[in-house]
Amino acid sequence: MALEPAELTPLSATHLARYGLTAGVCTDSLARSTDFAARAQAGVVKINRPTAGLDLNVPFGGVKDSSTNTFREQGRSAVDFSTWGKTVDTGV
Repeated sequence: MALEPAELTPLSATHLARYGLTAGVCTDSLARSTDFAARAQAGVVKINRPTAGLDLNVPFGGVKDSSTNTFREQGRSAVDFSTWGKTVDTGV
């Protein structure tokens, strides 16, 4: 299915692309940015940032023909390095 340039949205572009390494969008809408991040077919999504370059300690990998989809570089190690657990008791 071919789309006219006016119909080609950032989200539809990620769905039509053969590769899915990175995707990005510039917006001032938090709702649009979170929707784009959730639905974009890409291994890395950047909002209001250049699509090239990442911190060295974050999980990295693509989808579709950008990857074998079997692993993400630094995967679990990067998650452990970049996060910590927290217990939240709401009293409900």
